[in-house]
Amino acid sequence: MVQYNPKDWITFIFRFHKADTFRQLIPMMIFIGLYSAGICYMEMEYWQLSQESHVKNINVMHSLLGFVISLLLAYRTNTAYDRWWEGRRMWGSLVNNSRNLAIKLAVMLLDEHDRSFFKKAIPSYASILNKHLKNEETGLSLFEGLDLKIDHEKHRPNQVAKLLFQKINDLYKSGKISGDQLIVLNGEIQSFTEICGACERIKNTPIPYSYSAFIKKFIFFFVMTLPFGFVFTLGYYVIPVVVFIFYVLASLELIAEEIEDPFGNDENDLPTKKISENIKKHIEEIL
Repeated sequence: MVQYNPKDWITFIFRFHKADTFRQLIPMMIFIGLYSAGICYMEMEYWQLSQESHVKNINVMHSLLGFVISLLLAYRTNTAYDRWWEGRRMWGSLVNNSRNLAIKLAVMLLDEHDRSFFKKAIPSYASILNKHLKNEETGLSLFEGLDLKIDHEKHRPNQVAKLLFQKINDLYKSGKISGDQLIVLNGEIQSFTEICGACERIKNTPIPYSYSAFIKKFIFFFVMTLPFGFVFTLGYYVIPVVVFIFYVLASLELIAEEIEDPFGNDENDLPTKKISENIKKHIEEIL
């Protein structure tokens, strides 16, 4: 995730980082520029269209559709940001629930061996969930000191959650915690699975294909028809104008594409690895 100072305007304007859409759009911007130059030459030099040509009135279509495309892009970016923010909320809840579980166990458990188990097992859930959402392999170093062998063919977070609940149930059977305490701890373990399910819902439910494809086609044909009308008022200056309009519209779509799946390794994705490391640090302090 990109770290920045929101008050530093100069850096925003003149700095190009990996996540900037300008670099991704350079090939298409060059193509749009050459295309616009060709339209200008054909209309002004080859066909020599006059100001009375009906082609000039094509701008009426852009005036009518400009409001529509702005609504579509606004809805697109808002929907993508909602997914990104919900993912952040889920990982914030995971941080708080992990702390709450550790605090309660620190008070309930007197045996150092039991406390040591949860000191390793609770942070393991966050680490496993991070790798699960990114489709990464799980290293054996995560489970040092734990009697846990992860089956990569099965749901990995569920295996850790099962181990946690099994240990808590064993504590109840051995009389180390009461029935009321078992109910309290059960709610914390259950919250882990609910957070995992919410994250999986975000990751596995993309924006409908027809909607995403329509916006891309709409932007493309909207921009490709711009030079026909604006050449009469701007002349060859229409080339940078059309390229800039394409850059703005296409950038909004690219940004929405990047943040709608917040659990990857893109520059603007959530720092889930760092969050899981912070969970580990906090749990070790508590237990």
